[in-house]
Amino acid sequence: MASASTDLLHRERFCAKRTHLITESVIREMSRLATKHNAVNLAQGFPDFAAPQIIKEAAQKAIADDINQYAITWGAKPFRDAIAAKYRRHYNLDFDPEREITVCCGSTEGMIASLLAITNPGDEVIIFEPFYENFGPDTMLCQAERKFVTLHAPDWKFDKAELRKAFSPKTKAIIINSPGNPTGHVLDREQLEYIAELCQEFDAIAITDEIYEHILYDGAKHIPMMSIPGMRDRTLLINSMSKTYAVTGWRVGWVLGAPDLTQSVRKVHDFLTVGAAAPLQAAGVTALGLPDDYYTEVADHYRDRRDRMASMLTKAGFRCSIPKGAYYIMADISGFNRGDDVTFVKDLVERVGIAAVPGSSFFSNPELGKDWVRFCFPKKNETLDEAERRLAKL
Repeated sequence: MASASTDLLHRERFCAKRTHLITESVIREMSRLATKHNAVNLAQGFPDFAAPQIIKEAAQKAIADDINQYAITWGAKPFRDAIAAKYRRHYNLDFDPEREITVCCGSTEGMIASLLAITNPGDEVIIFEPFYENFGPDTMLCQAERKFVTLHAPDWKFDKAELRKAFSPKTKAIIINSPGNPTGHVLDREQLEYIAELCQEFDAIAITDEIYEHILYDGAKHIPMMSIPGMRDRTLLINSMSKTYAVTGWRVGWVLGAPDLTQSVRKVHDFLTVGAAAPLQAAGVTALGLPDDYYTEVADHYRDRRDRMASMLTKAGFRCSIPKGAYYIMADISGFNRGDDVTFVKDLVERVGIAAVPGSSFFSNPELGKDWVRFCFPKKNETLDEAERRLAKL
């Protein structure tokens, strides 16, 4: 009989090398621990309140109207038209729905489809850190080489010299997430223009995750990289309905790009997932057509929760980095003297009943995140009330 170690080695022969260094999502692991310990889940970034009624009714009507079969692979025509109309209205950007818009199964698929569409093994992809945890494994699955550039606390800005040093003739793309997860940083025009200069100098593509575009605070403004001179045809813009419309479980997103880039993305998308849910695309037409005051209300809603969460955490002894966008707070735990971030969050979920995400999961070098923990605040007031009561145990 084969030993356990021999059997493991035998099984590894069937596992692709590209998967060997990929670990389980720490964020989703913390959600499972939250369920196990009956903890308040401030780890995974999903709202625990209802989506807008008008959007839910639109989805129900679409199902009742039998919009239940495959849509066109790259997206139902009415939904692509709605996406084009939204970007024209909000950013004065024009997209051809027939050649420049691809509807995907969420921004998660949009990112991996984009990377698979443009990178070859050995190409270099620049990633700002701390980064959303999917970006690392996505580039690894593409067998691209990752180069990390630090966003420096407390304002989470990059150093221009460090960014320039990261670019090389092998650079194929840079991933940009603004407003950003996990820090809530928002890149201003000066920073975007500098990135654009480097992309053009080194002939690189910008892949932008703009999923938190409408969740902004304190006068911060979202500027799509595509609107920066010289970047219209060398940017792939990724977005989704998930965060703006509180429907993270719908998995309906899109990728916008010039026709040649879109053609490559569509080839990958076609054989990766075939297409996003047809009735939810139909409901998306209603969502993207909501009036401008909806987006103002969304930002106000989350600003109130940001301020409350920051106050709660500060009272409990955390030192908070106040975000300018998105719905996360990075909190410094060095003042607690309770070990590193992983030890801290495990104690927090088991003893206090609060689930958070260890900061090390957002860095290429875990040591850089050992003093940070991420909390999310898209929660009902009742959830925040309970979180505040439990944080008092600290």
